[in-house]
Amino acid sequence: MNVLLCPLGDPGYLYPALAVGRELRRRAHTVHVLAGPDAATTADAAGLDTSTVTDTTALSVTHWSVRGPEQYTAVARAVRRLRPDVLVTSVLCHGALVAAEAADLPVVVLGLTAHLWPYRAGGAGPADTHDRTWRLTETLKHYAAVREAAGLAPRDHRSPDTPLLGTAFLLRGHPLLEPADAELPPAVRHVGPCWWEPEPPEPELASPESGLTDILSPDHLRDAKPLAYVHLGRTFGGTSLWPRLNAAFTSGTHRAVVELGRSGAPEAAPDADLIVGRRPWMGPLVERADLVVTNATSAPVLGALLHGKPLLVAPNGSEQQVLAAACLRAGVARRLPDPGTPAVELRAAVEETARDPQLLSRATEIGGLLADGKSETRAADAVEAAAR
Repeated sequence: MNVLLCPLGDPGYLYPALAVGRELRRRAHTVHVLAGPDAATTADAAGLDTSTVTDTTALSVTHWSVRGPEQYTAVARAVRRLRPDVLVTSVLCHGALVAAEAADLPVVVLGLTAHLWPYRAGGAGPADTHDRTWRLTETLKHYAAVREAAGLAPRDHRSPDTPLLGTAFLLRGHPLLEPADAELPPAVRHVGPCWWEPEPPEPELASPESGLTDILSPDHLRDAKPLAYVHLGRTFGGTSLWPRLNAAFTSGTHRAVVELGRSGAPEAAPDADLIVGRRPWMGPLVERADLVVTNATSAPVLGALLHGKPLLVAPNGSEQQVLAAACLRAGVARRLPDPGTPAVELRAAVEETARDPQLLSRATEIGGLLADGKSETRAADAVEAAAR
């Protein structure tokens, strides 16, 4: 079987696709990764063959809503050249969905941790249903624009979300992160995290300016101050975490390693006990941390749960709201106090979350279920089934 991976190139979308690609290659399938220059370097590190696109924004999640036609052109060109039997892409990569339709190919979509669009039945109530319907309507507008730009005629679907789900749509979470009575659309299934990331440097190779040398060292546990891992997401016009981070980690019980991710420039206060940077991996830092503080995007939530760590969540828009609600409902998280909360209460929230036995127990339980799910195996099975 010939498989073309065409994920969005940002780590939260690229890494799960590479995990699935590695499993497919282990099964002796031919796997190619369509990627921009930076993502191609990462795919090479994962041991997969790459085809590089010169347009660095075509497969960027930052530009997903405006670069769909360029996505389509890049993927369609790769399809003509590589002649795959099946495509594997990311949620929001509408150019790949349309390229698969134009070439009459099956396409498997790797989703996020929780379902974003309406359930077939059930859910978390009328407000949640309204938000999901609105999110689906807006997403379909972008998808329809890509189809129109590709010259495909409009299509009517009995279920509006059908064209976005591909042949199979794979969620990387667990059913316990959905409302108890929620019924997913038929094409949607949970497979689990599909976790992969580049190898971190050896402690002695970490640059001194990174501030991570002692944290990566086996002797880190002797440090007087325990660690929190903070992973920032986009604000979507919402509230920055920086004022609360500065307050929570100044004269507090914990120090924090802050991953900037796709957020803006850092705003760390001079006296705050924060180590700030951008890194292509998080596993060793989450493993050493007592808790994870996040806006609630998929990668840090999954990283926290896989390591049995409780979460402090502060969502802004889009996926963050859905996933934060899922974590709170599942009992693995607390909500970070609102902006303007006194520093003493923010510091207490960090300490209490790290020490809460119920949160720890529940995070360990769900993390164990995620780890035992053989997610890459299940995802690769879905790709093989789609190709048949």
